[in-house]
Amino acid sequence: MNTRCFAVALLLATSGSALAADTVGLSTPDPIGMWLITFGIAFLIAEAAVPNYGVIGLGGIVMFVIGAVILTNAQLPVPLMIGLGLISALLLIFLLIRALKTRPRHTVSGDAGLVGSVTAVISLQSADACHGWVHLQGERWQVTSAKPLHIGQRVRVVARKGLMLEVAATDAVPVGE
Repeated sequence: MNTRCFAVALLLATSGSALAADTVGLSTPDPIGMWLITFGIAFLIAEAAVPNYGVIGLGGIVMFVIGAVILTNAQLPVPLMIGLGLISALLLIFLLIRALKTRPRHTVSGDAGLVGSVTAVISLQSADACHGWVHLQGERWQVTSAKPLHIGQRVRVVARKGLMLEVAATDAVPVGE
C-alpha cells in the first residue's frame, strides 16, 4: 500500500514539475514530449515497486525515448536523451536479470518432483492393506507400503519403482528424507 501511495505521489510531483517546466519555456518545448518523459519516468519508478518482470519498465523506456525525440526540436541535446534512454534500458535489464536469478527453481516433474510429495490414500486393494491408490500431481498412482495403510491416511512418497510408488506414513518419515 505504501509503495502505491509513493508511486502516485511521485507521479503527481513529476507531472507538476513537467507542467512547470512547460510554462517556464526554455524554448517552448512540446508539452506532449514533456508528458511522455514524465510518464516514462513514472513507469520506470513503478517497475521498481510492482513485480511484473519488465513490462511496465519497457513501456517507460519507450515513452521516455519517444518524448526525448519529440523534444529534440526544442534544441535539447540529442546525445543526452539517447544516453539517458540507454542508461534506463541497461538499468532495467540489470534489474530483470537480478530478479530472475532470485526466483526459486523447484523441481516440478519426474522422480524428483514425486519423491517427498505428501498425499492421502484414496483407496486400498481388498486383499492387501499394504497396497492402495493415491491421487498425486493430477494422476492416480498405485502405492505400496511396508506397513498397512488406511483410507484418508497422509503418506509421503519415498521412492518410485516403475509405475509403483513406495510410501510411508507422514508421521513415520522424517521431513529430510
